[in-house]
Amino acid sequence: MTLLKPLFRLPRRQKRLLQLAADSLLIILSFSMAMLLRLDSWDFARDPKVWMVLPVMIPVSLAIFIRLGFYRAVIRYMSIKAIKTVLAGVLASALTLVVVNYLFDLPVPRSVPFIYAMLALLTIGGVRAALRAMYIKGQLRYKTRVLIYGAGSAGRQLVQSLRHGTEYDPVGFVDDAPHLEAAFIQGLKVYSPGEIGRLIKDYGVKKVLMAIPSAPRARRREILERLEPLEVPVQTIPGMADVVSGRAQINDLRDVAVEDLLGRDPVPPDASLMGANTTGKVVMVTGAGGSIGSELCRQILRQHPAQLLLLELSEFSLYRIEQELGQIAREEGIDCPVKALLGSVQYRNRVQKIMTVFCVQTVYHAAAYKHVPMVEHNVVEGLRNNVMGTMETAWAAVEAGVESFVLVSTDKAVRPTNVMGASKRLAELVCQGLAKAQAGTRFSMVRFGNVLGSSGSVVPLFRRQIAAGGPVTVTDPEITRYFMTIPEAAQLVIQAGAMARGGDVFVLDMGEPVKIAELAGHLIRLSGLEPSYPDGQAGSAGSGDIEIRYTGLRPGEKLYEELLIGERVEATRHPRIMTASEISLRWEEVEGLLESLFDACRSFDAPRIRELLEQAPLGYQPQSEPVDLVWAQQTPTQASQGDKVIELHSQPASTC
Repeated sequence: MTLLKPLFRLPRRQKRLLQLAADSLLIILSFSMAMLLRLDSWDFARDPKVWMVLPVMIPVSLAIFIRLGFYRAVIRYMSIKAIKTVLAGVLASALTLVVVNYLFDLPVPRSVPFIYAMLALLTIGGVRAALRAMYIKGQLRYKTRVLIYGAGSAGRQLVQSLRHGTEYDPVGFVDDAPHLEAAFIQGLKVYSPGEIGRLIKDYGVKKVLMAIPSAPRARRREILERLEPLEVPVQTIPGMADVVSGRAQINDLRDVAVEDLLGRDPVPPDASLMGANTTGKVVMVTGAGGSIGSELCRQILRQHPAQLLLLELSEFSLYRIEQELGQIAREEGIDCPVKALLGSVQYRNRVQKIMTVFCVQTVYHAAAYKHVPMVEHNVVEGLRNNVMGTMETAWAAVEAGVESFVLVSTDKAVRPTNVMGASKRLAELVCQGLAKAQAGTRFSMVRFGNVLGSSGSVVPLFRRQIAAGGPVTVTDPEITRYFMTIPEAAQLVIQAGAMARGGDVFVLDMGEPVKIAELAGHLIRLSGLEPSYPDGQAGSAGSGDIEIRYTGLRPGEKLYEELLIGERVEATRHPRIMTASEISLRWEEVEGLLESLFDACRSFDAPRIRELLEQAPLGYQPQSEPVDLVWAQQTPTQASQGDKVIELHSQPASTC
């Protein structure tokens, strides 16, 4: 292979000239050997008439070879089609020999062209095959040996792509289908799943590639559970929808998606519910640049609204989602005006003007600060954005005559231990109160847990920590969370809003809660590594490749999340959407509470804010002292009992 490197690096023109010269010599050699085999003597070499065939046959043969595309094919990437071309070229060359011999009446026996054809096929085709084999053999020394799990069409396409690449060498297929066991596909043997451990040892397999993009997630989870103990990295190919649409190629390998680990298959959306509040309507999404807001925009756009309005405070996030939606519309032939609007949901006059001018019919209110520790450290802004922003936007919707207003809520609103959760429960009370106070706008709330891939999600963090060699940080060995994919959450929000009658609290079926420490362990093992747990903690203590380190619960963080405040829950027409009957207040009660709360926010009175949140019917039970950064700077001694707080609050705000 080292000797061939300079040859492969030559310019394309020089390679073709070399091939022409080599083929000329091989034609002469094949003709000479054919004569020798036929006459069993070199006596023919002394007859000049015998050699008169070559000055005609060589240029004609080369011209035929050129015409057939001999020299356009790259030798190291030769396929079955190229071999067929070589066969056609050799037969044409042999026919040329027959014609020249007949026309010039040369002393070449009639059987020689047949012998020549066989020899030329061996020499001209054989040299190319040998060069290709030498190249591939040289490359195999640098390729990673892999097993392909799935011998279907996706697996076969993957093998073809990998063989032309420089990274992976597939050594076999693994498939569950009994009728495929021991069969050969693409030259590779198909093995049963029970043989994977042996194959890894015998063939030095360094990675398993899952090529079953159409399999249900529950099935993929079973396979991953089988592969996890083998301590070999597992990757998957993209879904066929992405491949067909051009968004990905079959050999774009990806880390195992957490959705596969959860094994939860989404329920196909109900088309009538998806389009009830969106198709042909003017729809507005607040927080359009966020994780949920942007996915709502994508889903709504595909329902063909009359107009789609994006309201976002972050200029960059707004620009990004506007560009993406424009591309989706062009690719999918969607004729829908998309309007990008900068603004804060806290400014009622701005929001109401937008709703009135564009005649908005449906609002999805996703604008909120959702990161628990961030809101704990910025209490005032968290409450202003999440509570005041909801109140101002909701009133704007009422005054503008909006038909439907859907609030995107969170499981952290249930018996909250943090300000973020309390703020979202207050936002729910605002919508419930306004639902009773007027009849023009239909209010509803949709409550769900964590979404995979959102900003601040633990999964991308874990992957970065694993790639860096650890440690992987988990707050507590017992902490659990509900998880759902962003697309599924957005679809369910749209469908739940369509079922609203006014003041409804919808709760999404999130499946089973997941232990975060176990999730981290799965990701480590599927990276081909072994997790190491601290002594006495969850998992097995001892040495491993990646340490799982417990850091303690952050301010306001709960061990377990809940989705229901009360016990009264009813099914809806959608199997994953429930409706809950929970405590609500009249608007006058909500308004009085908010006036006191916003007064405390204007004076940055953190203890008063905390007191009001504890007194409100929110179920708020803080588990730590106030950690608002501005308040902590004002009161460095962090005194937090009774009169002493008020005394310190009366001191100057800064001692700089």
